[in-house]
Amino acid sequence: QVHLVESGGGLVQSGDSLRLSCVVSGSTDSGTSVDNYSIGWFRQAPGKGREQVACVSSHDGPTYYADSVKGRSTVSRDKPKNTLNLQMNRVKPEDSALYFCAVDGRSCPLPGYAHWGRGTQVTVSS
Repeated sequence: QVHLVESGGGLVQSGDSLRLSCVVSGSTDSGTSVDNYSIGWFRQAPGKGREQVACVSSHDGPTYYADSVKGRSTVSRDKPKNTLNLQMNRVKPEDSALYFCAVDGRSCPLPGYAHWGRGTQVTVSS
């Protein structure tokens, strides 16, 4: 069974940089290497629907970043640590949300993801 655990959230100030991590453990349908997964990052603020932040395909496939984070966010893979990262710079109060990582063996765009983490909270103060 695959498990995804996000970390790196917390209280930050507007304009700060933040790196969220998602450790992938166990076996997945695409194997044990993070290179084999497309990565989805999502966020959900209280009372609002889930917003997709990014989708990054495996093996140089298509990528997508939401307009709200484009140009200041980067998804990456740390293969030795089996970890997925979301680097977000110049954070804004509207970035405050519960952030989720998700993976899937298919390429972006995806109608859904096979595996999800439980989220890490990001709160950006003004």
